Amino acid sequence: MSGHAFTLADVALRALPSGALHWPDAKLLCVSDLHLGKSERLARRAGVLLPPYDTRATLARLDSDLSLTGARTVVCLGDSFDDLTAADALEETDRLWLVRLMAGRSWVWIEGNHDPGPLDLGGSHRAELTLPPLTFRHIAVPGPEPVAEPAADPATMAEVSGHYHPKARLAGLSRPCFLLDRRRLILPAYGSYTGGLDCGDAAFDALFGPGARAILTGARAHVLPRPARGGDGISQGRAR
Repeated sequence: MSGHAFTLADVALRALPSGALHWPDAKLLCVSDLHLGKSERLARRAGVLLPPYDTRATLARLDSDLSLTGARTVVCLGDSFDDLTAADALEETDRLWLVRLMAGRSWVWIEGNHDPGPLDLGGSHRAELTLPPLTFRHIAVPGPEPVAEPAADPATMAEVSGHYHPKARLAGLSRPCFLLDRRRLILPAYGSYTGGLDCGDAAFDALFGPGARAILTGARAHVLPRPARGGDGISQGRAR
């Protein structure tokens, strides 16, 4: 299987070229920041007209990753829709496609800042989800160790989150990336039409110390050390 293998809290994981995270032993696929319906939301709120194919392209990528991995559990780390109205405005063909992908799988919607409430699409809805030793949430919690459930030993836990849409530059080109250290992992945005924040930005300083690294998405994985503050600047503006 393609992708880059690594461990987090002694769990064997794989960063897929698409930006999805695969946990093979748990038969779990995790994706973040799909922002389905973004073109519809931009047209509705700002009058910005973009080709309305972003939702379909994102669902096609997700369909492919589910077929590739055989995942039985899917965790969506928030901002799955660009807002709650965009969820209601899904074209019927796209809604049916998503329902088909959900069928027969345990599907968890984590609340994000763009979609902070239940969706009428089935699945379970959580503020966060702990599957020891990993805790899944939308926005990383700053601090030396990720916050874990009360019964857990923080030293054995790790955090998986999204929100920031991290990107890194290689040979002058910016690519979405996974950003991680020993106890924390931030996923890239999975959706189309999503901007990003350079992984050297100061916003990450409270989350990552020395030794953090970036795994770039794409056909060939490149692993780079997280640059010092400032990096190469912001790729396409701050993630929102």
